[in-house]
Amino acid sequence: MKMTEAWIRAVVEAIHSTPSQAVIYLSGGASQSLGLLMSVPGATSTVLEALVPYSRVSMVDLLGKIPASYCSQQTAEEMALLAYNRALKLSSPGAPVVGVGFTGSLASSRPKLGDHREYELESRKIQFQFTEDEELQQVIDGQICFKIYPFSAPPNAERKIILPGSFNPLHDGHLKLLEVATSLCGNGYPCFEISAINADKPPLTVSQIKDRVKQFERVGKTVIISNQPYFYKKAELFPGSAFVIGADTAARLINPKYYDGSYEKMLEILGACKARGCTFLVGGRSTDGVFKVLEDLEIPEVLKDMFVPIPAEMFRMDISSTEIRKSRGMM
Repeated sequence: MKMTEAWIRAVVEAIHSTPSQAVIYLSGGASQSLGLLMSVPGATSTVLEALVPYSRVSMVDLLGKIPASYCSQQTAEEMALLAYNRALKLSSPGAPVVGVGFTGSLASSRPKLGDHREYELESRKIQFQFTEDEELQQVIDGQICFKIYPFSAPPNAERKIILPGSFNPLHDGHLKLLEVATSLCGNGYPCFEISAINADKPPLTVSQIKDRVKQFERVGKTVIISNQPYFYKKAELFPGSAFVIGADTAARLINPKYYDGSYEKMLEILGACKARGCTFLVGGRSTDGVFKVLEDLEIPEVLKDMFVPIPAEMFRMDISSTEIRKSRGMM
């Protein structure tokens, strides 16, 4: 084996020995590096996805626009950001991820006499990894789809069991609810989820998010920070997940009022969630002094298998974060 080949293999083996999982978008002359990466054992634990948008049409399709230059730092950065978001969606729960964007073009100069050509490889390679504050700000700005804080050891399960909420503050009822939901599912990765974006309020700030995250760190529970307040968008981010909700939220989910007054639109949107393999585990909830459970709601027949009741004898929560804030004089 030539010295150069041995050196390349050693570098690739070192890459595969890290816990990071990557999505790689390469173009032009850079595409040959993919073969080197994939030829060394261990690639399956490192490479989540690799794409070579070789033609200009393919690059436009990837970026969603015509770039100012097909080989430039800006294009490589945009490719890397897309790769990073894709890696977040495809990675194992809690795994560190990397998005790589690499553009390359072969520039030639033809001498006046003869057939000889000289080629110069011009490339721009960007690898995106961010500080915590940068990641959170980009979640808020919609550039990154979510950030996960894996404070609990992820089980050997791809499916997420997600309890969304504001968690201001996190309390024992939340912890118990997710524990019961996880036991009902049998297998899955239990996570809390906070949307930095609220449909009716200003977005959370980085400092506000970090303060709330500290609550989960103290109790050793995983939390995801996303930028999607709507469940149909959450379903796109986390396909195949089980979302844990209260009966009051379930009532809003099936109310045509929230779908421009259209019953058909409600069925269409929730049907898309169902097609992505998502389900809703519904716990009882006191609303205006009345305790309601899933069985009190009229779930459309075509959606009934999406909604799973959490028996009241297993869990009942009669207090909310809002009431706790009031009792503490925080409102």
